[in-house]
Amino acid sequence: MARKKRKYLKGEKLLTFIIGLLIFGNIFGASFSMALLSKTNIEVESMKKKISKQEDLNESLEMKINELASLDNVEAVATNLGLEYNNSNIVVVNE
Repeated sequence: MARKKRKYLKGEKLLTFIIGLLIFGNIFGASFSMALLSKTNIEVESMKKKISKQEDLNESLEMKINELASLDNVEAVATNLGLEYNNSNIVVVNE
């Protein structure tokens, strides 16, 4: 028995094509957005690492500043330069 050829209604081919296009577009769009999200997460983690390293460096430099600005160190430098320690000449400046 020979099969009869199916007749498409008016606009049925177009509707089938549009539905197929929407399904393909949805799959492609989801894959693309997941890849973009993954790339963004990698960049965020990279920036977090850089920020952490910079914060550690800043903390280290702050400790060094505090060490160099200590009273004992100031006295030692003044003595090496031939200066005398005079407490009345010291002015404390607050930020």
